[in-house]
Amino acid sequence: MLVGFLLLLLLKAEGGRSSEKVCAYQDVLDYLNLTKTNELFFMTRPVKDYKKPTQVCLEVQLYAILDVREIDQTFIPYVWIVASWYNQYIWWNPEDFCGIETVSIPTDVLWKPDICIDEMTEKDKAPPSPHLTIYSNGLVNVQNDQVLVSTCRMHVYKFPFDIQRCNLSFKSVVHSVNEIQLVHQLSTTEDTHATMRTQYEWLFISMTVTNKTVVMFNIEQDVLVYTISMKRRSVLYIVNFLLPLLIFLCLDLASFLISDTGGEKLSFKVTVTLAVTVMQLILNEILPASSDRIPLIVVYCIGIFGLMMLSLLETILVMYLIGKDSEAKETDGDRRLRDNSSHQDDYNGEDKRWTVYISDVSADQAPSGPLKGSSSLSMEERRVSEKLSDELREVAKALALLINSKKEDRKPGYWTRKSKTINRAFFIFHVMSTTLFLVCMFTIWSDPQE
Repeated sequence: MLVGFLLLLLLKAEGGRSSEKVCAYQDVLDYLNLTKTNELFFMTRPVKDYKKPTQVCLEVQLYAILDVREIDQTFIPYVWIVASWYNQYIWWNPEDFCGIETVSIPTDVLWKPDICIDEMTEKDKAPPSPHLTIYSNGLVNVQNDQVLVSTCRMHVYKFPFDIQRCNLSFKSVVHSVNEIQLVHQLSTTEDTHATMRTQYEWLFISMTVTNKTVVMFNIEQDVLVYTISMKRRSVLYIVNFLLPLLIFLCLDLASFLISDTGGEKLSFKVTVTLAVTVMQLILNEILPASSDRIPLIVVYCIGIFGLMMLSLLETILVMYLIGKDSEAKETDGDRRLRDNSSHQDDYNGEDKRWTVYISDVSADQAPSGPLKGSSSLSMEERRVSEKLSDELREVAKALALLINSKKEDRKPGYWTRKSKTINRAFFIFHVMSTTLFLVCMFTIWSDPQE
């Protein structure tokens, strides 16, 4: 009897299984008569009353900032775009189809809103998603990931401490605001911070959404504008550009310690100035040529170049004055040398003549006796000694003149003294101008209101 009871329970379980309903997605499509040939679903906007607009809900998720090209004024983000709307011809009861609430079908079966991005300049090379999802209440959902190449007006006035704001404007191509209305629901900034993968050299700040109505080709259209705000990472630009220019300026200030008499100071200043010119050429390849205002970094480069150019001109002036003084000293020295040489020649001639005369007198007029001619000999010796004393005084004067001329050569001339005064005054002016310029530049750079 127990065996019969078990057999009865087994037969009832098999009967329950055979009576359970089996459903497929195709059953839902057959119920809706949703086929590629049914023009009801893809030919026109899916509303039963044409006066009622179709509300398209857009959600944009920024996954990565791939590139920002200042010279081309191009913004390249990687985004996920989710669009959803209601199709009034789609509805079914999930209980009639084993609880099926969603079905994925090819995208070309249903009508889709013709949403475009105004700033997009290149079509995405990746193919769109081949499927969309329909819900039992008529909701249609499409998801696509895109690499957008879009235009963005770059404001590089505070480069490299700039904040850029790029827009992605979504609107319909042909439908007016009475036919398609664009709406958004989710807060995008927090979600984007959570889903951000890479940011290139930029730091994502926020993404805001605004809705506005514009008139295009006499058609009033609804526009949804996503504004992406991002800040540049400025560390590399500070290390590779701003600091080298500041170091070149400090080297220019340090060159005042080099002597002005040689050409080393001038060649050093010319070399540093050429290095700043090379940095300006590098900067020219980064910044766009269509900027409304002169960027601060350009003013920074031109200011440093101008200060170094003034320093170079001052060095040329000082070297010119020192050279002028040196030429005057050389002229005076040559004149003194000629005078001294002629005076020495005269003295040598007189010395020789007196030496010959004394030797002649000593040989020809030697006394024959101890007292004969002694008075005349003493007179001649007195005259010779007087002549010799006069010549010795002349030689002493010449030596004193030569010593004085050497002392005057070591003493700085008039233009040399003036050049030292000019150099000292210009150094003070140069330090004050450089300090004031740098303080003004960094104050404007750090001002958030600019």
